Amino acid sequence: MRVIEVNNLTKVYEKGAVTIPALRGVSFGVEKGEFISFVGRSGSGKSTLLNLIGCLDKPTSGKVFMDSIDLSKYSKKELAGIRRERIGFVFQTFNLIPILKAFENVAFPLSLLRKSAQDIEKSVKGILDDVGLGGMEHRYPRELSGGQQQRVAIARALVKEPSIILADEPTANLDSGTGAEILDLMKDLNEHKGATFIFSTHDPMVIERARRVIRLHDGQIHSDERR
Repeated sequence: MRVIEVNNLTKVYEKGAVTIPALRGVSFGVEKGEFISFVGRSGSGKSTLLNLIGCLDKPTSGKVFMDSIDLSKYSKKELAGIRRERIGFVFQTFNLIPILKAFENVAFPLSLLRKSAQDIEKSVKGILDDVGLGGMEHRYPRELSGGQQQRVAIARALVKEPSIILADEPTANLDSGTGAEILDLMKDLNEHKGATFIFSTHDPMVIERARRVIRLHDGQIHSDERR
């Protein structure tokens, strides 16, 4: 079952009289439960592609389908709703809310979906246990290590059971040992919970663990390797 379908996607940025083609006719599909990495040097188009899949931007032409939904037919407000319900994000800077405790940071996406307090309590405690943070739910981000903060971010991305989790350089601000632990955690969640992960990265550790690597060069797919 395909959760993402990308058809002949292009994205052109305009800066005054200058046009910058970021993507040039990209097409591929993502099956449920895949563990994929977009790889390429800066300017290759991988971050642009992640943003389009994540409903953070709209393509110049071409289409992105998510769970068979044509995203091009939706307004910015409607796309925000799709992001809220169907997509989990993990960023290199963690993006936790500093005045909220770990439990509250993870619960935040569920509160936006108007889940009941009982459902939130059960879901958040369960996912914090899954990422190895049981008993730390009352700690603020400043009281957690970088690796622990990223675990909170992963829990926040997964708690609403999204169609996909998009991870943009999730190990960039971690030392190599902690980065390896975080990636192994993500792979375990992928294998045991069926979560679909799509990475944008330069990190060889991510590339080594990916079961599929899509290499981008100058806005086009240079290779699509399954392992």
